[in-house]
Amino acid sequence: MTTVLTPASHLTAADRCDRCGAQAYLRVVLLSGGELLFCAHHGRKFEPELKKIAAEIQDETERLTSAPATASEDER
Repeated sequence: MTTVLTPASHLTAADRCDRCGAQAYLRVVLLSGGELLFCAHHGRKFEPELKKIAAEIQDETERLTSAPATASEDER
């Protein structure tokens, strides 16, 4: 059996933290095949343990501090 990891899609506002329900900024793909979503707070809190069981960690927390794109004239 061959397992192929497909590129993860970007997290959206619909993706919620499995711990508290806030917007998720981290996706943790587990070695066992499942996935967990975490807000930035819980991602930092559980990071040491998650690294032990993760096949991949998708971290989009930089979006919290990046400047938002400016809307074009026709979008205003």
